Amino acid sequence: MSENEVDGKIDLRGVLCPINFVKTKLKLETMESDQILEVTLDDGEPMRNVPRSVKEDRHKIVKVEKSGDDFKIYIKKS
Repeated sequence: MSENEVDGKIDLRGVLCPINFVKTKLKLETMESDQILEVTLDDGEPMRNVPRSVKEDRHKIVKVEKSGDDFKIYIKKS
């Protein structure tokens, strides 16, 4: 996903569950529908829990990419 397609970014590496989802949710609340949020997460529990919780809130994961030891997920706000 290119830089100009992303409307917001949040780096949550080193942030524990469930705080990383809370921060993601708060950031999404400041955005408009159909905007894209790039979230950088650690592998493991954050990558299992944050995408699942985002989907439960009816947002859409449009892309996931591995970035070194981390992941970037792109969320389209519903």
